[in-house]
Amino acid sequence: MSPRRTLATTARVLGQLRHDHRTIGLILLVPSVLIVVLRYVFNDAEAAFSNLAPTVLGLFPFTVMFVVTSVAMLRERTAGTLERLMTMPLAKLDLLMGYALAFAGLTVIQGVIASTVTLGWLEVTVEGGAGHLLVVAMLSGLVGMSLGLFLSAFARSEFQAVQFLPAFVLPQLLTCGLFVARDQMAEPLQWFANIMPLTYVVDAMKQVTSQAGWTDDLVRDLIVLVAFILGALVLGAATLRRSRA
Repeated sequence: MSPRRTLATTARVLGQLRHDHRTIGLILLVPSVLIVVLRYVFNDAEAAFSNLAPTVLGLFPFTVMFVVTSVAMLRERTAGTLERLMTMPLAKLDLLMGYALAFAGLTVIQGVIASTVTLGWLEVTVEGGAGHLLVVAMLSGLVGMSLGLFLSAFARSEFQAVQFLPAFVLPQLLTCGLFVARDQMAEPLQWFANIMPLTYVVDAMKQVTSQAGWTDDLVRDLIVLVAFILGALVLGAATLRRSRA
């Protein structure tokens, strides 16, 4: 890897995103808008919303970043940009890390906006505090980003990339423990949930909601999420094919 080439890739991706206002709006604003919508879904049940909102805050960044990054990387493939880049002396990890840094910056801003709306405007309180909530929300977005970069290798069109949302994300949503405690599910579903990243996002958000400080369970969940991020980026680099001129 070359830090110079990685940063050059980051600058190129950010330059492209700067002219794509709809994508920026999707990344930065949609999670906050969905949280506000959820608040008025629970219009007469503020206590229920306050208990659910921090957990849901971890789901929206994951989903949005998964879709955006998978489509963005696939667009590079279908437009021929990726093929041209891979004929250059650019390491695969340089390319993916450049993308990761670009979208990571947007993920941080996304997390700040969503956390501010949730804790400030909507007046949700969490035992762990704003800092812990922001860390988990940002890691959730980064996991979605890294998995989107990896899984884009298995799609041949943008439509197929979007199809990964119901095929890959929705099963995790159903088994992550948001609706039913995992120990009450059928044993195969418990096994599935234990190896899926969204489970650890939900667990971490529950810890932040109910516990103050850096508990052992919270630290464990964050370590697992970081491992998912790094693992997905490494696997993503392994799936890139270098063209031969």
